[in-house]
Amino acid sequence: MTIIGLIFCFVVFISFLSTVSRATVPDSETFKYVNEGEFGEYFPEYAASYRLLPVGNYLFQLCFYSSNPDAFHLAMLMGNEDSDFSLLRFVWEANRNVPVGENATLTFGRDGNLVLANPDGRVVWSTGTANKGVVGLKLLHDGNLVLYGKKGKFIWQSFEHPTDTLLVGQSLKVGGPAKLISRVSGFDGSEGPYSLVLQHSGLILYLKVGNQTLSYSGDSFSSTGSPLASATLTCTPETPAAYAYELKLSTPQGGPPAGGYLLARPYFNATLSFMRIDPDGNLRTYTYYDKVEYSSWAVTFTFFAKTERFDSCRLPGMCGSFGVCENEMCVACPQPDGLLGWSRNCQPPKLGSCGGRVDYYKIEGVEHFLSAYNDGEGTMKVAECRDKCSKDCKCLGFTYKQESSKCLMLHVLGTLSRDNDPSHTVYVKIAK
Repeated sequence: MTIIGLIFCFVVFISFLSTVSRATVPDSETFKYVNEGEFGEYFPEYAASYRLLPVGNYLFQLCFYSSNPDAFHLAMLMGNEDSDFSLLRFVWEANRNVPVGENATLTFGRDGNLVLANPDGRVVWSTGTANKGVVGLKLLHDGNLVLYGKKGKFIWQSFEHPTDTLLVGQSLKVGGPAKLISRVSGFDGSEGPYSLVLQHSGLILYLKVGNQTLSYSGDSFSSTGSPLASATLTCTPETPAAYAYELKLSTPQGGPPAGGYLLARPYFNATLSFMRIDPDGNLRTYTYYDKVEYSSWAVTFTFFAKTERFDSCRLPGMCGSFGVCENEMCVACPQPDGLLGWSRNCQPPKLGSCGGRVDYYKIEGVEHFLSAYNDGEGTMKVAECRDKCSKDCKCLGFTYKQESSKCLMLHVLGTLSRDNDPSHTVYVKIAK
């Protein structure tokens, strides 16, 4: 390139930077909201208290909410606050792991940065868009909170920063926001152990145990075509007459036949839906039907539902930290002296220090929640499997299937489901 050409490119670049730097938010569009005042009077999920902010669009509204005293999150509510019977649901959060206190502030300044700060001025969260050409903020009708530039281009959007929820029109992208992460519980909104992750091979449900991530969803969302690049929650009329709507995870770049995973066919307009990885590790879609006031929300899809292959007994924590599940009920607490009555107090045996002597007790006719998708290593004898687990201080037991002579090391016990095949066994480690 000639010197003249280099000078021209430099001038264009400086002009671009100058244009961006001059793009500021008009004073009339800036705001500073303080987390104070009366709480809303309707019914949000998680038994939370909430304060609405004047940023909304139809069924979506920004708010501060708290399920614990003086621990607030900036979040987005979905639902109709005018209805006495309609539950309000939280579909996005900004600061899920770092709550703020009373009198925290949400500020949108002339530099185009949206900033959440504690009363002492300590910044907890921001969009990181200072001096990047933002001229305005708006909450769209589909629940996407956007910061936009002079030509309307989105410079930041909440759809690219999902928490545990995917709204209709929102995508997971390989190389971008590729996962949803559950909350710990209804009263703790911080990140929990379960996640829905998009990979080139498909969508996978994971449980995080220490430094390990374990898949518990099998191949139900696997790609049968070219590698996946994205998955978008969509809702379209099934027929021109719209007698039903297809709620799908669409995968236009490849994937299964017809370009997506069909989740449900509700017999009403299901556009106001979202998919969530819930605190129990189950994947569900919730649909809001705004034509009724009572019971406006419906669960239109559940991944671990009672089907031939999947039911809630396959959920890792269905029976707490330990238990036997049958017909979607926790029926036994397996202990060294037999199957006892199950309760939430059922715990795996306590082990001594690493390197101590261990033994095992055997549970017949059950499958671990992982063994439905992973038979483990093989072939080997039971004694070899015992020896391998005994040498691994993190191993809490193992599964063994006689027909395949395969062994699966278990670093978490959780839920065992009854399958009535005595050759399917779980061996649980105990201190000797």
